[in-house]
Amino acid sequence: MSALKALFIGGSGTISSACARLAVERGIELTVLNRGTGRREVPAETEQLVADIRDPASVREVLGGREFDAVVDWVAFTPDHVHTDLKLFEGRTGQYVFISSASAYQTPPARLPIRESTPLRNPYWQYSRDKIACEDVLTSAYRERGFPATVIRPSHTYDRTRPPFNGGWTVVERMRQGKEIVVHGDGSSLWTLTHHEDFARGFVPLLGHSRALGEAFTITSDDVLTWDQIAHVLARAAGAQARIVHVPSEAIAAVDPEWGASLLGDKTHSAVFDTSKLRSLVPDFAPRIPYEQGAREMVAWHDEDPARKSVDPHFDRLMDELAERFRVAPAAH
Repeated sequence: MSALKALFIGGSGTISSACARLAVERGIELTVLNRGTGRREVPAETEQLVADIRDPASVREVLGGREFDAVVDWVAFTPDHVHTDLKLFEGRTGQYVFISSASAYQTPPARLPIRESTPLRNPYWQYSRDKIACEDVLTSAYRERGFPATVIRPSHTYDRTRPPFNGGWTVVERMRQGKEIVVHGDGSSLWTLTHHEDFARGFVPLLGHSRALGEAFTITSDDVLTWDQIAHVLARAAGAQARIVHVPSEAIAAVDPEWGASLLGDKTHSAVFDTSKLRSLVPDFAPRIPYEQGAREMVAWHDEDPARKSVDPHFDRLMDELAERFRVAPAAH
């Protein structure tokens, strides 16, 4: 039996890098197309093509007349991006995989757990609305002419380079310095964190899977914590304490609209997912890496090289200001 041939557009990001490694391990003949400037190396067994997906002529030139069993675009964010892909790959792939987002689901959700039948609606975050619009384009293409689209909706997927807070390492550095950190709301909303290697175990088996065509799948772990727990676990991994100041998401949005949009349009609301649809096609999908392990990996990786421990001065300053404003004074006795 010949190997499945897959093309990854991108392939060096947080999620795609783990999927590339697992795809190669499982015998997929993988080609990666990007600008050659990715942050993470692709597996040595991977064929790498250099082109810019935003320049369709360069893509056509490097691909020639080649065809694939599956094409995955990891860097499509707007309907224009998807329309370009339709022109490039319609008729030359047996499956086109679009990476959407679980933030496209109804926000805030009317009920939990969130599943693929949950409506798509996010009035708070343009990123999510763009992903919904991309899905609409692909749904029409599938219905009208059978374009072989599969939609994937990840939630918060991380690797060792990406602490799960806005500002990244800034939060860890503040905890180590004994400074307060900002957690939105009252810290009790539930959040699902997925290690990128666990995501890959759910994703790779869908490549070339005929029953995935025309379908959407949520791929997440079942590792659910409150935001306060997320902060405390990360602090313990860093040998520090989390001194938390709770700030309403609306107040954060008032001083930083971009940070606020990512909260009001995603992280503010509890997000717990039902992945039974994925398991119906990938029955051995079983996330293995708890956040406690992931947090230790994050801290160890950053501690290996001081240059990695970048503090965002904007977030650092904002956290100082918000903590000062919303700090609760101790009760008098």
